[in-house]
Amino acid sequence: MAAPSRSAPHPGRALFLLLVLIVAMLLGILGPKLFAPSQWGHRFKVGLGLDLSSGTQVTLQAQTLTGKPPSSDEMNAAVGVIESRVNGTGNSGAQVQPQGTNLLVVTVPGKGSQQTIQLVSSTALLMFRQVLLWQGSGAATTVPSANASPSASASPSGATPTASPTSSATASPTASATGTAKTSAKIVPAASASSSPSATASASGSASASPSASPSASPSASPSPSTSSTAFGNPSLVNKNVLAQFNKLVCKPGDTQAWKSQVGYQNTTPYNNPDVQVVACGNNGGQWGKFALDVAKVQGTQVTSATAGLSTTSNQWQVNLSLNGAGASAFSTLTSRLYSNYYAGAQAGDQNDAILNQVAITLDGNVVSSPQIQGAIPGGNAQITGNFTQAEATQLQNELKFGSVPLDLKTLFVTSVSAQVGRNQLDAGLIAAAIGLFLVVVYAFFYYRGLGIVSVCSLLIAGLITYLAVVLLTLYQNFTLELAGIAGLIVAIGITADSFVVYFERLRDEVREGKQLRPAVESGWKRARRTILVSDTVSFLAALLLYYFAIGEVKGFAYTLGLTTIIDIVVVFLFTKPMVTLLARTRFFGNGHPMSGLDPVRLGAKTPWRSSVRRNQVRRRPDPAARTTASSQDPGGS
Repeated sequence: MAAPSRSAPHPGRALFLLLVLIVAMLLGILGPKLFAPSQWGHRFKVGLGLDLSSGTQVTLQAQTLTGKPPSSDEMNAAVGVIESRVNGTGNSGAQVQPQGTNLLVVTVPGKGSQQTIQLVSSTALLMFRQVLLWQGSGAATTVPSANASPSASASPSGATPTASPTSSATASPTASATGTAKTSAKIVPAASASSSPSATASASGSASASPSASPSASPSASPSPSTSSTAFGNPSLVNKNVLAQFNKLVCKPGDTQAWKSQVGYQNTTPYNNPDVQVVACGNNGGQWGKFALDVAKVQGTQVTSATAGLSTTSNQWQVNLSLNGAGASAFSTLTSRLYSNYYAGAQAGDQNDAILNQVAITLDGNVVSSPQIQGAIPGGNAQITGNFTQAEATQLQNELKFGSVPLDLKTLFVTSVSAQVGRNQLDAGLIAAAIGLFLVVVYAFFYYRGLGIVSVCSLLIAGLITYLAVVLLTLYQNFTLELAGIAGLIVAIGITADSFVVYFERLRDEVREGKQLRPAVESGWKRARRTILVSDTVSFLAALLLYYFAIGEVKGFAYTLGLTTIIDIVVVFLFTKPMVTLLARTRFFGNGHPMSGLDPVRLGAKTPWRSSVRRNQVRRRPDPAARTTASSQDPGGS
């Protein structure tokens, strides 16, 4: 007996991987409702686009800070940013259309459209401002201008304690005020954050940090204040009018709009002016409170990129931030000044310095984050850390990335819209898909007979994975399926059918050459595999280019086409080929039954291997030419 080949097929492994994939997708869909079967039905829903379902339409009026009409370039920038906000994944079906010289119409499908409309309505200028005063939520408290230590008490950079910015566990003063363990965010230089814990970190770049020094500096950094009504910072740095607004302001947790009327912010002009000090409400290290903020040293238009990701050193979520040339220079000056003046005091436990060492990131006048400066940041590349969850890091990324609209946007109208096409067209699309699937099944059984079982099962598995993928995208990426997307799914039936046709024909070619079925399955797969991969690669590249260059509904078609092309590869490699390998080991297929689709006699094999070949050959009618030759040789008959 010959030794088994090292490359022997293992169909069970492939089928197990397919099962694991399907189970993982199901678990991803059920998520927090895994142990609540009564709510499973609400998770398996596909989002529908504007042409198939209702939605919400909001009309925005754009204006410059000076009140002048916006330029075409500014309007185009606003359209691009809003499209990124409401349609960040490129497949949510939201539409942004300019009207006239200063109007934008945003239409969002589905029940979740109100959340997106709120996101659009809050679109404004993004700014980076130093925190001058902070006070936790509570009754308004008057802050005398003489209260707080001035910034002149800061240590020079040469006296900076040798503590690692990246590994420091400095507690937020706001965290101790609430009794929580959550610390406020920190801004660290990108080079230091990505390096080892012993990276250099000082205002002048000369102080070397030791990983063992930072934990010891943490516990004493934030003595707990007695009440949340205590204000920290330096009131002497705040001008008189802004200080009066700060004393008057009461910030309620979660309030992002109502507080503005308390201080006379009737429009966006006051808090979107980078050259004036402002007050604001927002979150600071897990506690809601009010801020007095300095003029904006860096603006959102100077942000070139913002991406959320896991740190390579701490395995925690962070946001990587990059600025352009002007922004990098301004940010370097700001961070150097704050670090050299306030960092040492914050490390020593001075809560006023701890607040003054923060930079507030404001969007639409609200503070979305207020990270502490952990070192001078030249070059414009920084990382914002702070025990973020993935959702928090992603939200901050979006606020940084899409918050630089160079215009003020005022909501004029919010209206509900009905489906543009309707249920009839959806039903027609589903009927077309069912007819196409039925014809493919009929063809598969008629032409491939027993192998048609593999074809039908492949289509069913591909359909199941596609459905689960669409549901997952709906849950986590706000995916909406439009009529054009349904067309892409219908085309996918042909792509899947094309793959098993290529394989089956290569397999039948091997049988025609006289090979036994088991080796024919493997050699035929080697010949078909390259063709299938090349075909799917071409389809995927076509979908990718179409998605990149197309607009509107065509993007939905390209998206589903690319998605189903990837699914086709998964199904062919993890189901179609393994199933044929298993069936080749059965008597029905292995002996070449006439109904198996692999009958060597029917296929015209050179050296038939089916056990019944001899019997079939005996039953064949004699060749007429042979009969004529025999008659001429024996004219008298027998």
